[in-house]
Amino acid sequence: MNILVLNCGSSSLKFQIIQTDVESIEHNTDRRLAGGTLERVGSQSLITLQSEGQPKQRQAAPLRDHRAALDFVLRWIVSPGSSIKDIHALADIHAVGHRIVHGGERFTMSVLLDEKVIGKIEDSIELAPLHNPANLKGIAAARELLGPGIPEVAVFDTAFHSTMPETSYLYAIPYQLYRRHRVRRYGFHGTSHRYVAYRYRQLVGLQLEQTNLVTLHLGNGCSVCAIKAGKSIDTSMGLTPLEGLVMGTRCGDLDPSVLEFIHHKEGMSLPEIDTMLNKQSGLLGISGLTNDMRELLDEEREKNDRRARLAIDIFCLRARKYIGAYLAGMEGADAIVFTGGIGENSAPIRERICAGLAWMGLELDSGKNSGMVDGKEGEITSPGSRLKAFVIPTNEELLIARDTFRTVKGMPKKW
Repeated sequence: MNILVLNCGSSSLKFQIIQTDVESIEHNTDRRLAGGTLERVGSQSLITLQSEGQPKQRQAAPLRDHRAALDFVLRWIVSPGSSIKDIHALADIHAVGHRIVHGGERFTMSVLLDEKVIGKIEDSIELAPLHNPANLKGIAAARELLGPGIPEVAVFDTAFHSTMPETSYLYAIPYQLYRRHRVRRYGFHGTSHRYVAYRYRQLVGLQLEQTNLVTLHLGNGCSVCAIKAGKSIDTSMGLTPLEGLVMGTRCGDLDPSVLEFIHHKEGMSLPEIDTMLNKQSGLLGISGLTNDMRELLDEEREKNDRRARLAIDIFCLRARKYIGAYLAGMEGADAIVFTGGIGENSAPIRERICAGLAWMGLELDSGKNSGMVDGKEGEITSPGSRLKAFVIPTNEELLIARDTFRTVKGMPKKW
């Protein structure tokens, strides 16, 4: 089955076409037939496209909205210039899988899209006002352009964390706020945490029930997840993706009284403060330079920039604190796993995080760690290390494609 995977942001559209079936899933022989990114949707868009075995194609085009962006993608898919194997017409796309950021408490598994499901996703907009509206635009565009004959599936970032107990997801605020408005921790990056836990099981030969991990998705957005017996029991992001680790432009954990203090001292409104916490804080806010970890490491190395170093140190310390807290809450684990853009490619950051865990028996192998870049996966600790560390590149699109296939075929979902 050829699955079109869509991930729509506020001004972007990312897509992949993945060929998968039962045998492919069992033997990891799924094929990525094509993929691409369309950025700055709503103006002169920057477009990157690539089909299997072909070089990347880059161009620019005016795309006024997500419908126009998807229409551009579909026209390219069936054009002779795309050279996509096994795709000759839109009828060769058999299903669509949508990444949906927030499913609230309603969605604990991936589901077929219909009007009722779409309505419930719309009801969750207040929980993810920056993400769900864009996801819904992608759904509307796909339904209009591909028609009702192609099944579409929603795959939720929050679903993997639906196994968290009340002790993990409830905030210590008046309980009626949860009962009335469902104010609680939901967690995000669930598809990524779920995927790397699955790959870890494959690498070390464990069953789901034997899988005890702390997974770190470190990119522009960052989160940590405690996985016990293969299930999420705690995670760092909360009601929204703002809570938890220091991120590229998000502050992470913060004393809520800071909001009122800033309001009085700076005269900022709550929406202005919310924008500051989400888009002007984190690595960018501390360094005053950039939210790009690679650039911060360069500034630290080449110019000994104090604030660049400070931003990096705070980032690493916050990650280390969460690892320690989750290991305590889980009563121990077998390994920690790094993923995401920073987690997969930044050996210095992995080293700085792991350096503070030596007392727990984590012995980093510097040679393995420095060689783990560009999509490589494997262990980065020495053979005698009591607590293991792995690098596993995430592949959320593959998991979305597999979930879409299983959902369309009515097969049991597998974590």
